[in-house]
Amino acid sequence: MTGAGTNRTRASRTGGPAIILVRPQLAVNIGMCARAMVNFGLTNLRLVAPREGWPVSGALSKGAYAAAAGGAGVLEAAERFENTEQAVRDLNFVWATTARERGQFKPVKTPAEAMPECAVNIAKGERQGVLFGPERTGLSNDDVALANEIITFPVNPAYASLNLAQAVLLAGYEWTRAVTDARPPFAMAQRSPAAPRELVISFFEYLEAELERSGFFRPAEKKAVMRRNLRNMFHRMELTRQDVQTLRGMVVRLVEGPRGSSVRQRMPKMPHTAAINRDLTPDDPASPD
Repeated sequence: MTGAGTNRTRASRTGGPAIILVRPQLAVNIGMCARAMVNFGLTNLRLVAPREGWPVSGALSKGAYAAAAGGAGVLEAAERFENTEQAVRDLNFVWATTARERGQFKPVKTPAEAMPECAVNIAKGERQGVLFGPERTGLSNDDVALANEIITFPVNPAYASLNLAQAVLLAGYEWTRAVTDARPPFAMAQRSPAAPRELVISFFEYLEAELERSGFFRPAEKKAVMRRNLRNMFHRMELTRQDVQTLRGMVVRLVEGPRGSSVRQRMPKMPHTAAINRDLTPDDPASPD
């Protein structure tokens, strides 16, 4: 099963630090970690003594692969190790993730601080990895002792425990920010150009003429302020040409009535018009809007 954002026609990012899951307890969590890795272009998954074994079989396998969604390739390429020492033997630098202060006098950094350093050094040819501990207990002190530095997450101090896949996701996100320009993968399509001032002014003049005819600008001495407030309200919308044409068409229909009608209809005055006018008018007519 793949997600709605999956696009097989686009190139997938690969590489990054090794993601090392130390004694993971649940096959489904391994699957979710694989999915998080694929989201951010991480491809090296290492498993240290998974409790349910690896590769899993039967229902466990089904759960792991279902949770991985589009990350099945990462699961299939995962390496298995008997202990943490074996899993980090080929690495130049190791990060240990933990929510607790371990008293091991290692530098402590957030993912936002650690991943840019990691990216720079991987680009120089270093091999780096990030350790993630078991779901219930986290990394042991002996595991942390194998690391060069610690990564910890700026979370609620009263509840610092993260789901395993969440921790991998946060590290992967910061990795992507470090190796890309971190721009959105797509932008809102501009379907209509910005409205030219001439078109906007023409709409204002038409709208204000109809409002004047309907007795909207009352009291008369506040008309100038009300006109400015109306215009500024529309200017804040950053109107496109299509916006102005649509707004004008709406007002035309309200003023002239249903299409095909030969009689110019006038809208009945709403009972709360005075209240609306008060909202559009500052207490001091001379004050800026």
